[in-house]
Amino acid sequence: MNERSFTNPLYALSGSALMKDKRQKIIDAAETLIAESGFQGLSMHKLAKEAGVAAGTIYRYFSDKEDLLQQVRLEVAQRNAEAIQRDVDESMPLKERFRKMWLNIFDLSVSNIDNLKNRAQYDSLPCVRSHETKEIERKMFSKVDQLFTEGRETGVFKPLDNPVLAALSLEVSVTLARKQSLGYYQLDQDAIEAAIEASWDAIITH
Repeated sequence: MNERSFTNPLYALSGSALMKDKRQKIIDAAETLIAESGFQGLSMHKLAKEAGVAAGTIYRYFSDKEDLLQQVRLEVAQRNAEAIQRDVDESMPLKERFRKMWLNIFDLSVSNIDNLKNRAQYDSLPCVRSHETKEIERKMFSKVDQLFTEGRETGVFKPLDNPVLAALSLEVSVTLARKQSLGYYQLDQDAIEAAIEASWDAIITH
């Protein structure tokens, strides 16, 4: 490699892209292994083998195992946030936003059964920067947070904390999707719409 190669912007770009690709491979491999055996069974040796990199390479991108787990959790959260809040606009009526998010969660959960299997794993990932991580995730799900805050402040929703409102309403879609994915039943559109209405009814003031 000649001297000019090191100063060529195209070479620098390709090197950066390569580093990003390796980092992503490590995160994807970690996600796969966590889905299979939980984060307790995640070893750097297994991870390196799954990602197709040398064990020492992992530490070029992550300071330690905890840092890796945090980055995996945030990546999964970001992906879910984008899917759940897709096509949701703040100018839409409250109930229309709620319905769209409910359906987005249901579709995401039905189409990706691994997402359901991994959910509890990521919720319980240990992290010393838990407050920092939760704040980052709260910003990722800003449209969801705003939905419940607005609904509560306008008196449409019951005076409960946002996570409680979400658990009583939007998370119902996850439970129903899981049952459908496991073959317990097949919900038609009428049943889905009825479930959305029931979820909405659970959190509105009467």
